[in-house]
This record gives sequence, structure tokens and C-alpha cells, in this order.
Amino acid sequence: MADKSLTELIRIYFKAYETKDRSALESTLSDDVTFTSPHDDHIDRATYLEHCWPNSKHTRAIHIRKLFDRGNEAFVLYDLKPDNGQPIRNTEFFTGSGGKIKTIEVYFGSKIGRVEDIK
Repeated sequence: MADKSLTELIRIYFKAYETKDRSALESTLSDDVTFTSPHDDHIDRATYLEHCWPNSKHTRAIHIRKLFDRGNEAFVLYDLKPDNGQPIRNTEFFTGSGGKIKTIEVYFGSKIGRVEDIK
């Protein structure tokens, strides 16, 4: 079976948060993936799964607004609708290697008003 494109991996990654499917999420991540955000500095896979994955329980929907990729790099702009509270808009930068996500860098956005496209 051929490796998935980075775009396909990203779509699976975000869908896993909506469906609470940790095994699908883990299937997209390399063993040495790193995750960076304003709260995390290049944390490893185990720490990411421990600290970040629990947020899936509060995620109702994610609507990808823009996804640009070039080779093994991609930027994603998305709206996240939590179970309660205002939707938020974030940007993430991904790199891929060997058919897996290698790095994730999150740039937090702000709360947004109405998001009609999010269910």
C-alpha cells in the first residue's frame, strides 16, 4: 500500500479529533513526531498524546478552511467548534516524512463569531 500524502494524513488527523478515534490519529504520527505550540516546546509523541489528545473529548467539529501543501510541508487554517463555548480559528504547520506526520506547529488564533459551516 502506498504512503498517504501529507494532505490525506492531515485530514485523517483532524477527523480523529471529531470522531474521538485515537488509533486513527496515532496512525498518522511518526514515532519521533514533535509538537510545538505557545504552550509546548517540541514535545515528543508520548507527551503530545498525554497532554493534547484529551482535548478531543471537547471537540465537536473541525472545518478546514484552507490547506496548502508543497512536498513535505503544509499549512492548514481551520475553525474548531468545541462542545461548548465560542469557535476558534487556528493555523498549523505540518511536515511529513516516510508517509507520516513528522512535526506539528500550532499558532493559536482567536475566538470567532458565527461559524455556519461547522456542524
